[in-house]
Amino acid sequence: MDKIIKENAYKKEEELIKRLKSLRKVLVAFSGGVDSTYLLSIAIEALGGNCKAVFARGVMISSQEEKEALALVEHYKFPVDVIDIDILASKEFRENPPDRCYFCKRKLFEKFLLSGQQTGYLTVIEGTNASDVMDYRPGRVALQELGILSPLLEVGLTKAEIRVLSQRRNLRTWNKPSMACLASRVPFGDSITAELLQRIEQAEAILHDKGYIECRVRVHDDIARIEIPVEVFSKFVQECSEITVPLLNTGFKFVTLDLLGLRSGSLNPNKLEA
Repeated sequence: MDKIIKENAYKKEEELIKRLKSLRKVLVAFSGGVDSTYLLSIAIEALGGNCKAVFARGVMISSQEEKEALALVEHYKFPVDVIDIDILASKEFRENPPDRCYFCKRKLFEKFLLSGQQTGYLTVIEGTNASDVMDYRPGRVALQELGILSPLLEVGLTKAEIRVLSQRRNLRTWNKPSMACLASRVPFGDSITAELLQRIEQAEAILHDKGYIECRVRVHDDIARIEIPVEVFSKFVQECSEITVPLLNTGFKFVTLDLLGLRSGSLNPNKLEA
């Protein structure tokens, strides 16, 4: 099976390189995750100086994720501009409707397009892959409306294949856990504030410090619902007091462990019955 995945991935990568070369000059939306790091790396290989990237800094991204993304920029000498985004200026984002991601993506990529126009990089590309289309992603609508291209999706590369190709290229991100906006921890309809996002960031930092790199802290009013992989439940139970006390000190009244384990987008509409 691994051999088949690799062969398919290599063929798709050849198609990707051809597609990128046909675009001639691109601005890559870079987040520091698996997909955008791979896309930026291969775009630089295909286009050289006709490729640069942009990274959005804002409250929706944890300081740790920002630090890791900028460390990649430094290590690989990626040509990346950093743009500050005040996403909380968006009323729709703050109100947190089910299509919140649409408004966030719209604001982000409008700013990316403006940056590209000012620097001569008129084609903006981003890292949506073929596995992403299986999930609830209203932000895709905004990308399509703005004419943003998704080359990884176009050639059919899946997340597993991108990890294989990233490892082949010795990219540090090949086995990095999936990332998500901090707002994804808040149930739709609950207002989003800077203070709430900061509390989520602090809570997940506590878990990271204890070795739970793959985790989510979903917030339900004053309840912190922890999602971690099922295989580390026993470790968590043994040291739960070392985790729950610091979490309570961030302002939560109750701390719970979700027995369904870690799952991407557990608050999305198509997963509410899970």
